[in-house]
Amino acid sequence: MKTESCNPSKLSGNSKKTIALAGNPNVGKSTIFNALTGMRQHTGNWPGKTVDCAYGSCKYRRQEYLFVDLPGTYSLIAHSAEEEVARDFICFGKSDAVVVVCDSTCLERNLNLVLQILEITPKTVLCLNLMDEAKKKQIQIDIDLLQKKLGIPVIPTNARTGEGLDNLLAAVKSVCEKEMELSSSPVSLPKEIAASQKRISQNLVSLLPDFLSPDWVALRLLCPDSGILPLLEEQAESPLSENAKLSKIIWEEKEKLRQIGYTKESLRDRIVDALVRKAESIASACVFYSPNPSYCLDRKLDRIFLSPKTGIPVMLFLLFGIFWLTIIGANYPSAVLADLLFQGQEWLTRLFTALHAPDWLHGALVLGVYRVLAWVVSVMLPPMAIFFPLFTLLEDFGYLPRVAFHLDHSFQKAHACGKQALTMCMGFGCNAAGVVGCRIIDSPRERLIAILTNSFVPCNGRFPSLIALISMFFVVGSGFFSPLLSALFLTMLIVLSVIMTFVCSKLLSKTILKGQPSSFALELPPYRKPQIGKVIVRSLFDRTLFVLGRAVAVAAPAGLLIWFLANTYVDSQSLLTLCSEFLNPFASLFGIDGVILLAFLLGFPANEIVFPLMVMGYLQGSVIAEADNLTQMHALLIANGWTVQTAISVMLLCLFHWPCSTTCLTVKKETGSWGWTAVAFFLPSLIGFGCCFLLNLFF
Repeated sequence: MKTESCNPSKLSGNSKKTIALAGNPNVGKSTIFNALTGMRQHTGNWPGKTVDCAYGSCKYRRQEYLFVDLPGTYSLIAHSAEEEVARDFICFGKSDAVVVVCDSTCLERNLNLVLQILEITPKTVLCLNLMDEAKKKQIQIDIDLLQKKLGIPVIPTNARTGEGLDNLLAAVKSVCEKEMELSSSPVSLPKEIAASQKRISQNLVSLLPDFLSPDWVALRLLCPDSGILPLLEEQAESPLSENAKLSKIIWEEKEKLRQIGYTKESLRDRIVDALVRKAESIASACVFYSPNPSYCLDRKLDRIFLSPKTGIPVMLFLLFGIFWLTIIGANYPSAVLADLLFQGQEWLTRLFTALHAPDWLHGALVLGVYRVLAWVVSVMLPPMAIFFPLFTLLEDFGYLPRVAFHLDHSFQKAHACGKQALTMCMGFGCNAAGVVGCRIIDSPRERLIAILTNSFVPCNGRFPSLIALISMFFVVGSGFFSPLLSALFLTMLIVLSVIMTFVCSKLLSKTILKGQPSSFALELPPYRKPQIGKVIVRSLFDRTLFVLGRAVAVAAPAGLLIWFLANTYVDSQSLLTLCSEFLNPFASLFGIDGVILLAFLLGFPANEIVFPLMVMGYLQGSVIAEADNLTQMHALLIANGWTVQTAISVMLLCLFHWPCSTTCLTVKKETGSWGWTAVAFFLPSLIGFGCCFLLNLFF
């Protein structure tokens, strides 16, 4: 599948019929696109997945159609990059028809977009998708009456089963070949606005190409949209701004409206209000609701998940449950995988011995590179294989947008975007994945805030260190309640990291990234039964193995460096020991020692190796190592001067320190700036070391 930014010029002059595919987020638009074109595109059960648009071909009755999957948008009155892309293509893409995909379960809201598109072009087909969901909720739609009121074809479909898609293609063919008469009625505007619109549109007829509606352009000139005016200038027969007569008429009509009390904002509001009222009128006449258990169940669940009294506790409980399952579920497979991989080390050692390879080569490749990779894979893979599927199940169920709903108010107070809640949740699995997920945030300022603060939530690679510290210093024992207490303690740490995300987001918005928070419409999708098999496969391949692969790529050279430092001696002391002793005076300011600080520095490629590096430093070994169990590790740490305060300092540094190398490279790729990458590196580091300094100073 070829995916690109929407560019109408690339599609012009094509012998195929160009069909724009538009609709609100999360209505199954991309699923219809995939079914029609035979192409595949990732779809998720939350809004904002499609940022660019894709295109693909479909043949029907000897005619080829080029379907363009536009970004999901709620309105053509553009407030975001998605809305601008969709608006510009529909207005200026010279498409032969527009298919508007609507959610049959909430038609009234979707009709707002349909009516806006009909103002631009009557060559429109309404696709009523998710008819199966509507049937479950006992929602009935009078298709014939809806078609009569809109004056365009209305086709019911079920994208997941392919039902109705042939009828959809037949309707598209009829519209493209003008086999049916289209007669959409205009939205009833207040008489003052309608009179001004009519006068301006009469003077636009001779200035605009045939594909542009003079009435729609007149409204855009009355209520200017700075993003669309340059495009209108390009499409007009002559620059509209240079037409003295037209400019005078526009000024006169604006002045008339201003004198009777219309401001730019109130004018826009009245236009939007007229659209909403017509959508409401059509929906009330064509849509009929019957009480049904499914709809009632959704409402009951929302009363629990969205309530201020129960929503937050439930959210924390689910977070606790995921951590608990990850903790108890990852221990055994991690141990098995570690045993298997270290058996591989023995096989490699025998192979190098048989080949009479030099000791330094065996040390560098097997004891250095391979051993570090073995630790990274054995520590990372099992928790990720549990965490990512559980996280994806919540996404597929439709719960994650409810999380964004709860956290939106807090992010708004921090002058950030509520969608940051979703990217922050992704960061629990992998901060690099969370940074990539920030693409769903429209505002460049707010997207940058989300990128810079994503590493404040601990990723999967930091969980083992946090869990080990909790188990050794705060939750002692191995009974039934030990994992529960560990998960509870870990959840408290996560809450602390979320609070710090809010604080730093507000700090950035008040200093180097000043600005007001933008508004966004949050789609709350219906609850759906998760497709467990599909979720497991998708999460393993799309997330787990992808993240693991990037971690392995940076851990390999780190293993080589660590082996070199541990096996290069100066006056009977290794470079690793000398470096830790050199760092001791500086580290003591923060309540830690040089071994700990060096472990964090050398753990930059992968957070998973920080703790093994500490053990290696204390044992003064030549290869990366780890104690056989937590009891031995605890004894080793105590023998090297650790206290509860030391453990707290290390936990704070685990929460707040520089992102790993994979995340830093991802930040550079997403921002295109080494400067912002440096901010993402130093910001959490300053917070973490600052907290440790204050802890050491006062306690």
